[in-house]
Parts: sequence; structure tokens; C-alpha cells
Amino acid sequence: MRVLVVEDDKDLNRQLVSALGDAGYAVDTAFDGEEGYFLGDTEPYDIVILDIGLPKMDGISILEQWRRSDRKMPVILLTARDRWSDKVQGMDAGADDYVAKPFHMEELLARVRAQVRRASGHAKSEIECGPLRLDTKSARVTCNGQQIKLTSHEYRLLAYMMHHNGRVVSRTELVEHLYEQDFDRDSNTIEVFIGRLRKKIPVDVIETVRGLGYRLSENPAPTA
Repeated sequence: MRVLVVEDDKDLNRQLVSALGDAGYAVDTAFDGEEGYFLGDTEPYDIVILDIGLPKMDGISILEQWRRSDRKMPVILLTARDRWSDKVQGMDAGADDYVAKPFHMEELLARVRAQVRRASGHAKSEIECGPLRLDTKSARVTCNGQQIKLTSHEYRLLAYMMHHNGRVVSRTELVEHLYEQDFDRDSNTIEVFIGRLRKKIPVDVIETVRGLGYRLSENPAPTA
């Protein structure tokens, strides 16, 4: 899952990047409104954390322009303001959630998880697909009840596919949602991670759909 953080406070920006990275997200950052608007308008994010009080372009204006351009990713607004009118303005502009500063990082992470789940059609914090279960609160994956040890990129790939189970996910889409903007992206590495995952879970849980990409199977063939 890929997150954009648009926050001009450098310390808070760094804290958000660290917490989100530790939680298994790929994180891009911007420190002013113009850069944040550009990234959100040109890159595919699973969620955006957007400060209202930004230099060069304020968060409400950014959000309004994204929504006019039919950018549908969930957006959580951050602001030091605590007036009800600011909350109404933000929600009317198209925000999905609103957090007033100061806030507890665990609360923000819970709101991020909830918005990502809802955007992909999941109501519960645990997502199941065949023998696999993803606990989004703990970033823990089990197969037939046994925890699977995954690297950060293996986890991101499998978590993204589980959030979008039931449909084919292309290599390009996986690359766009697994890596930060400045990462040296190579779609061939997706095949490497798929191969590694198939050694850790039943091999036919991840189906290859020739010419299109990959899909998680709800009913893999039973193992001998």
C-alpha cells in the first residue's frame, strides 16, 4: 500500500513517514501544497494524509482540485484548527476523515487502515482469502492458522492483493502501489516476489492470469 504525506512541519512529516513505514506502507512525502497537489494528481496512492495549512497551496484547495479531476483516493485531513466550520469545509471538499493536531499516532494509523479497507470494499480489520488471513491491525499474515514470515516487500505485495482479492492485478499496478516514487522500479522484481511468496503459501493461491497479471484464488487446490 502506498501513502502520500503532505505536511510542511518537518518533524511531524518525519514522524509520519517513520510510523507508516514501520506499519508496512510505502510512503512519499511533500512539504508544500504545490508539490503535494502534483504528486496526488499524477501518482496512484491508496491514501493521502493532507495538512490543511500548507505553504504555496492550502489543503482544501488541493483536495477540491483532486476531486474535480476525479481523483478518488481516500484523504485524511490534518489541521491544528479545531473549529467545526473547518471540519465542515474539509468534508464538503471531499475529505474522508479529519484529525485535529495534536493527535496520537496509533489513532491516525487506525484511521488509515480503516480508510484503506473501506476503499477496497472490506469492513473488518481481518481480511480472509482461502487459507490466508491478514490482520491489518498487526500487519500479520497467517496461512491455515500459522504465521508467515514475510519481508517488507513480500508483505506489501500480498497485503495489496488481499485487499483487492477477486480481481486480476497487473504487474504495473503492483509496481505503482508497492514502491515509493524515487525507488528504482523494475516490474521483473514482482515475479521474484511472487515466486518467494509461492514458497511460503500454497503455490496455487496466487494464480497467474496470462498476459494480465495475478489473482488470489479463494479455493486453491488442496495439497497432498
